[in-house]
Amino acid sequence: MNNKIIIASVCLIAIVIVLAASIFTVDETEQAIVIQLGKYIRTIAEPGLNFKVPFLQSVHKFEDRILEYDAAAAPIITSDKKHLIIDNYARWRITDPLKLYQTVRDEAGAQEKLDDIVFSEIREEVARHTLTEIISVNRELIMEKVHKKCNTKAAEYGIEVLDVRIKRADLPPEVARSVYERMKAERHRIAKKYRSEGEEEAVKIRAATDKERTILLAESYRLAEKLKGEGDAEAIKIYAEAFEKDPEFFAFVRTLEAYKKSLRHDTTVILPSDSEFFQYLSPAKK
Repeated sequence: MNNKIIIASVCLIAIVIVLAASIFTVDETEQAIVIQLGKYIRTIAEPGLNFKVPFLQSVHKFEDRILEYDAAAAPIITSDKKHLIIDNYARWRITDPLKLYQTVRDEAGAQEKLDDIVFSEIREEVARHTLTEIISVNRELIMEKVHKKCNTKAAEYGIEVLDVRIKRADLPPEVARSVYERMKAERHRIAKKYRSEGEEEAVKIRAATDKERTILLAESYRLAEKLKGEGDAEAIKIYAEAFEKDPEFFAFVRTLEAYKKSLRHDTTVILPSDSEFFQYLSPAKK
């Protein structure tokens, strides 16, 4: 009886071990391939519970998500012989786990191979362009070409390259200072040119303004003199008409105006007694 229990227990344990070795799960973030004695059996792309032949078949799992490759910054020479420190990254995913397993074995091998591909293509493409084109003008076009070439080469390893970008493109420290000084000198030259042009334009504006001011003053003076002459003529005309109507009264009024202007407070006027100026103040005129 004890032997039967022992045998049953052993069988149960063996069944559990066989089941444990036969059942495996694939997460929704994973994909897997089944290999039997080094021979490919099948690819599992859907998440869930799966079975394999225990001890004969092995399961190799790979990421099914988009991965990011971030390379270390490295020096590259441009077509105009300028040295740049390029820091780039790439986004990629595994599209054929069997091909990746057969060529580079795992994700670490894929990262290493991708490093070679991306850096090689960036270095080759950057060498065809000048520093200015890389930094500001044609960066998008350059990276699009690099992306297409990298994707074509990476497909041989079951990898799809989704994007390649340059994070930073810096000058080496020993060159950056001299470039900065040249840029500073160029900016000073441009600023000096703008100031000179501004001063020239200011002189022109001031000259035009002074000319217009002189013209306006001359025209105003001319108009004032004209109006003054017309006023004097009108006044003379009025005086003449008044004199013709009553010469005696006109002479009287004019004399009184002269008195008002001449005989002010604390003013002493010494004239002969028979002077015409005092004719309206003498007793004979009363």
